[in-house]
Amino acid sequence: MTTDLFEQRIAAVRRFSRFYTRQLGLLQESLVHTRFSLTEARVLYELAHREQVTASALAADLDLDHGYLSRILRRFGEEGLLKKARAPADGRQSLLTITAKGRKAFAPLNKGSHDQVAELLGGLNEPEQARVVGAMATVEAILGDRSPQGVLLRPHRPGDMGWVTSAHGALYAGEYGWDISFEALVAKIAAEFIENFNPAREHCWIAELDGSPVGSVFVVRKTDAIAKLRLLIVDRQARGLGLGKRLVEECLRFAKGAGYSSMTLWTQSCLTAARGIYQRAGFKLVAEEPHHSFGVDLIGETWERDL
Repeated sequence: MTTDLFEQRIAAVRRFSRFYTRQLGLLQESLVHTRFSLTEARVLYELAHREQVTASALAADLDLDHGYLSRILRRFGEEGLLKKARAPADGRQSLLTITAKGRKAFAPLNKGSHDQVAELLGGLNEPEQARVVGAMATVEAILGDRSPQGVLLRPHRPGDMGWVTSAHGALYAGEYGWDISFEALVAKIAAEFIENFNPAREHCWIAELDGSPVGSVFVVRKTDAIAKLRLLIVDRQARGLGLGKRLVEECLRFAKGAGYSSMTLWTQSCLTAARGIYQRAGFKLVAEEPHHSFGVDLIGETWERDL
């Protein structure tokens, strides 16, 4: 890369930073029409979203000078926005907790910030909104740590069942040699899900990375007491992030909240990565049966666990 090209890219990033700062109005002296500065708002936000935290951890996470942060925390304490308690593991440290008064002070700030972004996105149509959010996710993924938390999990929407079907068909054909009859089965399962969808007892999660789908999983009703996990898939580009584990955990959490007493699933003995996820999530293998499906010889497995 030439020095001139690199300098142009530096200028482009700085230009975007100035543009985005103006868009959010962060150059104003106080944030979203409250008495808090931007830095004070960031500190209050962290306090509101953590049960307890030390000043040292706050300073490190927010990259703040300890002296500057200390003055902010002292002011918050004097105003009754936070309380301190000595850390049991280290008497030199204090654990900070936001108070009810602090949450009351944070509420309009939080709402103002929400409304500000809503106004920013409200002028865009849905595809434009998706492009903006996807572009932000790309920046975050490249400049930050790739982790399962960097992957967006959302409910299904129009067009997703087509992706679920094609993704399963392509992946299992390429990695396991399964024929197109498997894609037909997935299409049938996806169609039945849409036709019989009961949001109180069923759910689909679509995982997105950089604005593109990279995974899915479904919870469907088998009986009033038994939920069924179906169509778990993680695209190659999202592997290694713990996404499969996260998707299964979401299924278990939803099924328990929906009132099911147990969960079951059907998989194949050759799907070792998926089987490992199920086993670590507490599922137990309860039945095996050889069969010839999708153009190959397989051993089907039924796994179950209580909720």
